[in-house]
Amino acid sequence: MVGRVAFAVPGDLATPTGGYAYDRRMIAELERLGWQVDIVDLGEGFPYPGTEQRMAALWLLSAVAAGCPVVIDGLALGVLPDAAVQVRQQHPLIALVHHPLALESGLGTAAAEAFRTSERAALAAATRIVATSETTARLLSADYGVPADRIVVARPGNDPVPAAGGGGDGVVHLVSVGAVVPRKGFDVLIAALATLAALPWRLTIAGDRTRDSEAAARLDADIASHGLGDRIAVLGAVPDERIAALYAEADLFVLASRFEGYGMAVAEAVAHGVPVVATTAGAIPEVMPPGAGVLVAPDDAAALAQALGRLIENPAARRRLAAAARAAAARLPTWQDSARLFSGAIEAVT
Repeated sequence: MVGRVAFAVPGDLATPTGGYAYDRRMIAELERLGWQVDIVDLGEGFPYPGTEQRMAALWLLSAVAAGCPVVIDGLALGVLPDAAVQVRQQHPLIALVHHPLALESGLGTAAAEAFRTSERAALAAATRIVATSETTARLLSADYGVPADRIVVARPGNDPVPAAGGGGDGVVHLVSVGAVVPRKGFDVLIAALATLAALPWRLTIAGDRTRDSEAAARLDADIASHGLGDRIAVLGAVPDERIAALYAEADLFVLASRFEGYGMAVAEAVAHGVPVVATTAGAIPEVMPPGAGVLVAPDDAAALAQALGRLIENPAARRRLAAAARAAAARLPTWQDSARLFSGAIEAVT
């Protein structure tokens, strides 16, 4: 059974982050399954909307035809508990949670608790919750009081891609993909690489630099202070084709995140057969197949440096990890698999 569904997102759907990429692809796959998807742009400013923005979002949601199921991205829903209650009175409400807002790095205790309280109330109003990982689903049950039987896990999918060939020039090409925000741990990555200056490596960072100006400035300052400007390229947001090219040329993928609700970039690296060095934060251990990489504790620059140094110096170890990644790539969920789960969550409430 398919029909019509409203999919509400905060701001520009083309925003270059993993969460928006998930939304874009899920909308496309739901349409392929036969759903008529009405995209509702709730406006900019989330998750810190002002009073006018909150009122505008509620007005937009109230304009959806009564009875039509409404999916609301958690970046907005988590700070709109009152709107969630009102929407639920007229519509089946599906919350899409990429990761809890309170787990964003750099928040003070009061701000984190305010997010947690607001999101808990909003999720209580939802008919169903779609989480993007089992890890996030467990967090929602344990910390937000969401009954497990109301949660559906629809992990991000992957498309078949060619295996990476690596740089092939005697220099180990490192790639890190993620928005330049504190949660991604680029400060830890630069600190780790600063201790490996004697080894042959180059790093390319691809990710939106406009979301947190202070984090972007700190990244630039860290690179400059360690004298690594000629070895680290910070590209900002780039098209998907450029990301694919970076994976194709990579010898190692590295992600120093302090938390990930899923870790789409890790899965993309594995899909390309690129060995991974990442952290144990959030859902990353769930995403990373055994033998495809090395995980270290978040915020541990020394451990990260040790893992990177060992693999930079050992091509045979990189080849073993790459072989395991290529073998695991075939077992990653497809976007079609994920869309069927998401579609089932909508059907269950209509």
